[in-house]
Amino acid sequence: MARIGEDVGQLLDALGVDRASWTDGSMPSATPLTGEQIGVVQVVDGAAIDERLDAATAAFRSWRQIPAPRRGELVRLWGEELRAAKDDLAKLVTIEAGKIPSEGAGEVQEMIDICDFAVGLSRQLYGLTIATERPGHRMMEVWHPLGVVGVISAFNFPVAVWAWNAALALVCGNSVVWKPSEKTPLTALATHAIFARAVARFGDAPDGLAQLLIGGREAGEALVDDKRVALVSATGSTRMGRAVAPRLAERFARAILELGGNNGVIVAPSADLDLALRGVAFGAMGTAGQRCTTTRRLFLHDSIYDGFVARLKAAYASVGVGNPLEGEVLVGPLIDRAAYEMMQQALAAASAAGGVIHGGTRVGEGASYYVKPALVEMPGQVGPVLEETFAPILYVMRYYDLGAVIDLHNDVAAGLSSAIFTTDMREAERFLVASDCGIANVNLGTSGAEIGGAFGGEKETGGGRESGSDAWRQYMRRATNTVNYSDALPLAQGVSFEL
Repeated sequence: MARIGEDVGQLLDALGVDRASWTDGSMPSATPLTGEQIGVVQVVDGAAIDERLDAATAAFRSWRQIPAPRRGELVRLWGEELRAAKDDLAKLVTIEAGKIPSEGAGEVQEMIDICDFAVGLSRQLYGLTIATERPGHRMMEVWHPLGVVGVISAFNFPVAVWAWNAALALVCGNSVVWKPSEKTPLTALATHAIFARAVARFGDAPDGLAQLLIGGREAGEALVDDKRVALVSATGSTRMGRAVAPRLAERFARAILELGGNNGVIVAPSADLDLALRGVAFGAMGTAGQRCTTTRRLFLHDSIYDGFVARLKAAYASVGVGNPLEGEVLVGPLIDRAAYEMMQQALAAASAAGGVIHGGTRVGEGASYYVKPALVEMPGQVGPVLEETFAPILYVMRYYDLGAVIDLHNDVAAGLSSAIFTTDMREAERFLVASDCGIANVNLGTSGAEIGGAFGGEKETGGGRESGSDAWRQYMRRATNTVNYSDALPLAQGVSFEL
């Protein structure tokens, strides 16, 4: 087996993954770094899916009875296990998802951070005491565990997205069933092995509390369609969301949808251009453009356009592209050939619409797909600029008026992340009020959200929220309780019903 394959075997052994689960299966896993096969994983389908959903349902009935601070102790132990395994899991993320090492490590750190957040949250699942119009009554709002939570995650964040959902779902009293991307099954196996060690240390967690469904479309559809699953949190394309949302709505299940993002940045004349250059460069090129928060549209004021584009061209020409295990590079590979082909189709469409393309060409040959990030000067927001292409393509446009460019910025289907670079307080505030995205930043880029804030977006991004703030409420059900401690029975709104 090639060197990367040997590395994977050593990593999975160190992470406690059963060898049979990734060497004796039917679903191949390949690394985008070289294209070579690094595992053949076992698929869960048919009756096995049903059994795991049964187990998750039984686990929920037991887990919901455990006090929330005690549930938080399991998540605390999980965070400890993640700290111990951080380096190995981060390297596995690099190998299977193609991220550069700092991004792989950053993703595992996100898991650790959300564990810390959730542990504190386990003592803060607060309801309200509400003023009542009836004398001798008390009204309050109480939050209860919801049920089985299904998580469908994408390849670009193969471990963190599950952790965002699982940490909150667990402290809220739910069981979790995870369907990871078919492109990153090994990181899912490793993540579950780490969690299993925390469960063993915890001692009294019910069997089936966290289940893993490795497989294809059938496994995802099982989570979406099964009435035992109370909530599905699905991360992926808008196309995927269009299929998932109606099926969940048909059975009145809850949905957290984290879908596409066509994220824009405005650079105003007053901006700190050094700061803006760094923010735009990372937002556009980080993770090889394969983030939902990737910067895809850049609006430059006419007075700074030529100089800023020249600096961007220089940055794009100098950025290192290659295997992140073999050198100091900032841009790793696209996940597969299909991603490369979609990128080339978008660039062809941009050229046909009058765009001037810098970069975008393939680096190297073989079964891996490395590309130079593309900077495309566009005459306007037309053609492929209106769509999300999951690749490092940055469309650059000129603007003259702030109000007009904010309208243009909002005139796309998705509404995830947005940013403005300016030192003018009035410009900043106008943008924050007007941006129709779930995330709006000033003097930092569109990528790199931290776990303390709720993550998600509007319009075709799906409206879901994960991670921080009060996102925990989506994993619980709310009950309004009223207690009458008087010997009378007054009715609300002054209604009289005397027998």
